[in-house]
Amino acid sequence: MTAPAPSRVTVVGASAAGLSVAEGLRRDGYTGRLTLIGDEPHLPYDRPPLSKQLLSGAWDADRLRLRSAEALDALDVELRLGIAAVALDTGAREVVLADGDRIGHDALVVATGVAARRLPGTDGVAGVHVLRTLEDALGLREELRPGRRLVIVGAGFVGAEAAAVARQLGTEVTMVTDAAVPLADALGPDLGAMLSQVHAEHGVRIVPGVLVDAVLVDAVLTEGGRATGVRLADGRTIEADAVLVGIGARPNIGWLATSGVPIGDGVECDATLYAGSGVWAAGDVASWLHPRTGQRTRIEHRTNATEQGLAVARNILAGPENATPFDPVPYVWSDQYDLKIQIYGQLRGCDRVRIVKGSLAERRLTALHGRDGRVCGVVGVNMPRATREYRPLVAEQAAWPSAVDLDPAPGAGPARGAGPAPSARQAPSAGPAPAPSGRNA
Repeated sequence: MTAPAPSRVTVVGASAAGLSVAEGLRRDGYTGRLTLIGDEPHLPYDRPPLSKQLLSGAWDADRLRLRSAEALDALDVELRLGIAAVALDTGAREVVLADGDRIGHDALVVATGVAARRLPGTDGVAGVHVLRTLEDALGLREELRPGRRLVIVGAGFVGAEAAAVARQLGTEVTMVTDAAVPLADALGPDLGAMLSQVHAEHGVRIVPGVLVDAVLVDAVLTEGGRATGVRLADGRTIEADAVLVGIGARPNIGWLATSGVPIGDGVECDATLYAGSGVWAAGDVASWLHPRTGQRTRIEHRTNATEQGLAVARNILAGPENATPFDPVPYVWSDQYDLKIQIYGQLRGCDRVRIVKGSLAERRLTALHGRDGRVCGVVGVNMPRATREYRPLVAEQAAWPSAVDLDPAPGAGPARGAGPAPSARQAPSAGPAPAPSGRNA
C-alpha cells in the first residue's frame, strides 16, 4: 500500500542541495508546507565562485545568490536562516533549532553539507583561514595584495584555485602538501605534475612531500595571537602573513548524533538517498549505496548537490517504496589561471590513464581513466567539447580496449596518446574517505 504524500517537508541546509529539493518539490506539484533551515544568515548562494571570482574581487557577494528574494517568495517556502539545527527527534518527527523552536515534518531532508577541516590549535588565531563560506572568502580576500605572503596548507582544488587568484593579485604564495606531486590525488601523477609546473611558472613555491607540524603564532600582535608562518614536520619554517588551510572537509552531522539516523562519513542512505524514519539526504553530506558498484559513496561536487536535490524531491513524492536509485555521472570542474579542468566520473582506484586527444605539452588534452578493464572517468584540460563527448563512455562503463581506440566525434581520426600510466586516485572529496575537498561543491 502506497503511503500518503507528506503534508510537511522540512529541509535542513539552505545551499545548493537544499534549494534544489525545494524547487524540485514545487515543480513536481507539491503544495504542502515547506520549510528551509540554514545556519548562515544569507539567502542560498553558490560556493564555487568563493575561491575564484569572489576571492579575486571580480564579483561582489550579491552576485553569488542562487535565487532572488522574489524567486524564493514564489516558492512559498518558510525560510529560517541564521539559525542552526541542533538535534533531531525522529520519534516526534521534529527538528530542534538553536533558539529552542521545534519544526515538525512528515519528511525531512538533511542537506547540511560539510565544514572545512582546521589545523589543531588554530581556532581564534588571526590570519589562519579556511575557505568554505562567504565570510571565509571575504576574510581571506583582505589578505591578498602585493607584498603579502600566503602559505597554503594542502594542494587540492581549493588550495590550487586560491593560489592562482593570490598570485594574480600579487601575493607571494607557498603551497605545502604531503603529496609527492600536488593534485596527483585528483588527476594522476602526469596531469598533477603538469599543473604543478603551471603554478611554478606563475611564481607559486611548492613544497611537496611534507606535513605541516604547527602554525607559528605571535601572541603579542593581537588578542589570541596572529599567524606568522608554519613549522614543517622536518623542522623547516616558512614565514607568512596569512595561512590558508585546505585539507578537506567533514560532513555536518554532529546534530544527528542522538537521532538514531545512521551516520558515519555522512548520512548513510540506501541507493535512493533514503535513510529511514522519514529522513532523506542530499548533497555533500549524503553517503549512499551506489546502485552499480554497491559501494558507499559521498561526493562533494556542486553539480552532484543539485542533481541529488532533484532526485530526493522526486523520491519524497513517490514514497520510499517507489523511490528510484540515484545513479549519476559525477562532474567537477576547476579554473586555474588560463586552464579549465573538467572531470566526469569517479577516479578512485583507477589503474590506467590514456590521453586520447591533445597532449601534456600543449596543456590541452582529454584523458580517459580506467579501472578493472572499464572506463571510470574522463579528464579534460581546455577541451570542454571533446571531454563532454567522452561522457557516454563513462556512463556505460565502456570496455577499456574498445574505448581507447574510439573517437566519439564524427569524422575524427583514431584516438592517440600514451599507454597505461601509474595508478591515480579519485578526485578529493568523492567517496567515503575524508580527503581534500574537490570542486565544486
